[in-house]
Amino acid sequence: MSIPEQEKEKDVLQDLQRELEQSVKDDTQSKVDLFDDETATTFGERLADKVAAFGGSWRFILIFCGILLLWVLLNTILILTEVFDPYPFIFLNLVLSCISAFQAPVILMSQNRREANDRKRAKNDYIINLKAEIEIRELHDKIDKLVKLVEGQKKVPDNRD
Repeated sequence: MSIPEQEKEKDVLQDLQRELEQSVKDDTQSKVDLFDDETATTFGERLADKVAAFGGSWRFILIFCGILLLWVLLNTILILTEVFDPYPFIFLNLVLSCISAFQAPVILMSQNRREANDRKRAKNDYIINLKAEIEIRELHDKIDKLVKLVEGQKKVPDNRD
């Protein structure tokens, strides 16, 4: 990791620490706004999500296999006269390459957006875990003080006689 990346990470952690300390001080719930990007998605982002969802489904795979099988059958068995794409299926290769060339970047865009949302969720979980740890330590300290107080009262002799 380079020095600028380390500095950036250190700044992010310091911001989280300040936010956490303020939350504990104010006794408020810690949270990161997770859904601000999901509600304000652009047309391209929504389209990328739909293409990624369809491209990664069994429905797509089955439809695609059916089209490939149909293509091969039409060009080898069923059409004995003029075939539009003879045996090495060069045109089919071109079509498949074009589909891959467009589908891959769209799926990557969708994954990048989801990854950004996952980072926000991880940040939120981290803040909540740290706050829970701080509050558990505070409760532990309070219980220790109560135990010492009760033990101190047991040691004091009872002069009610």
